[in-house]
Amino acid sequence: MTDTLVSPAPPQRVAAVRQASNSVSPAATVSASLTMAYRGLLKIRHKPEQLFDVTIQPILFTALFAYIFGGAIGGSVQNYLPVLIPGILVQTVVLTSVVTGTQLREDMDKGVFDRFKSLPIARIAALAGALIADMVRYTLATVLTVVVGLAIGYRPAGGVVGVVAAGVVIVLCSFAVSWIWALVGVTGRSAAGVQGISMMVMFPLTFMSGAFAPTSTMPGWMQAINHANPVYYMVNACRDLMNGNGFGSSTVYSLLGAVAVIAVFAPLAVRAYMRRA
Repeated sequence: MTDTLVSPAPPQRVAAVRQASNSVSPAATVSASLTMAYRGLLKIRHKPEQLFDVTIQPILFTALFAYIFGGAIGGSVQNYLPVLIPGILVQTVVLTSVVTGTQLREDMDKGVFDRFKSLPIARIAALAGALIADMVRYTLATVLTVVVGLAIGYRPAGGVVGVVAAGVVIVLCSFAVSWIWALVGVTGRSAAGVQGISMMVMFPLTFMSGAFAPTSTMPGWMQAINHANPVYYMVNACRDLMNGNGFGSSTVYSLLGAVAVIAVFAPLAVRAYMRRA
């Protein structure tokens, strides 16, 4: 028998093959992200209790805040609803985005993302898919909050167009915010720790944003903080759209802020994911 010698591939060829294998087309990236989003929806289907925060919470919070604080803040429940419903909408959806980081940390602790990391897909697909799936939860929370508001007497002056526009703005902004919690989830040590940090940040920002009471009644230093509070602009944007004031500066700031957050935190989250997953 004669031995056949196989000469090694030239370095240029190896580099070209390696570069080709690491490149993923935009179409393939979108396809993989949607597949991962479908996986996230299947998780909800098999664990419907994951929807409790976007089904029970909007109903309870809207009814309780309306009837407890309506008379004290607005003089009556009916007068308070134009202030409350947009605020409770933002509060419900934004706090729901916190769950994104917690669920990511749980999946990583179970080793699921180790498998995703080894697949020939875009690095961002696993994270983007999970966040896209959560947009379904944000939409559900938005619809339920508006329905409960209508049931107790809220009549938005902005009509259907204003309500839908407000819903789109808050869902997009919450998707952007969820990239922050994705980064926290990827870098955090435990799901409980991620949830604790997220709530510790979001609760003060939400309650001081004017979601439930006019910011004009707050101390001057708190009003100054609100000018750097993204939730404050989300609340004002939803109020403008739902109450018939149209697109204002708060809407523009909210959308521009959402784009900026995604541009900054999406790459950071993906980089941290590849380092820690």
